[in-house]
Amino acid sequence: MTTPGVASAQIAAHLADRPATLGAGKLVCIDGPSGSGKTTLAERLVRLAPATVLHTDQLCPGWHGLPAVPAILTSLLEALAEGRPGRYREWDWIRDRLGGTVEVAPAELLVIEGLGAGARALAPWTTTLVWLDADVEARKVRAFERDGDYFRDQWAPWARAEQTYFAAESIDERADLSFRTG
Repeated sequence: MTTPGVASAQIAAHLADRPATLGAGKLVCIDGPSGSGKTTLAERLVRLAPATVLHTDQLCPGWHGLPAVPAILTSLLEALAEGRPGRYREWDWIRDRLGGTVEVAPAELLVIEGLGAGARALAPWTTTLVWLDADVEARKVRAFERDGDYFRDQWAPWARAEQTYFAAESIDERADLSFRTG
C-alpha cells in the first residue's frame, strides 16, 4: 500500500527526468477506478510542484458519458499543445446537463485526474501516466463518504462502465507508475 505523499514524490521524481510533452508543459494523467484516491493524489502532487489540476468528473457528460471523456480531453489538449487555452463544457451533475464553458490556460504542469485521463488518445501529450487502484470495499467506502446516496445507486452501472473502459484502454499495463492505496 502506498500513501499519497510517497506516490506524489515518486511522480515528481519521474517528471523531473522527462521532457515537455504538452507544448512547453508537462502532463500527468492519473486514472483508476472510483474511490482509488485519484483526487487525493493530485492534491498531494500539487503541493510538490505547482500545477493546474483538471478533474474529469467536471467534464464527464453524466452517468453514461465516460466514453465521451477522451474526445473532450483530446480537444482540450490539442489547443494547449499549440500554446492556446483549451476549453470544455462543465457537466452539471445536479441538473443532469451541460453547464458553462471552462477555460484552461497553458501551464508548465497540467494534472488530469479521473476516469478517462489514461485513455490511449491522450498518449501523444502524456508525460507521465499513473494507475491507481485499491480494494473494492475500501473504494466503495471512500466513494459513498464522498458522494453519499447520490453515488450509491449508480455504483454498479458505473463500475461496469469503468471495467469496459479499463479493458479497452489497458491503463494498468501502460502506466509509467502504478500505486495501490489502502
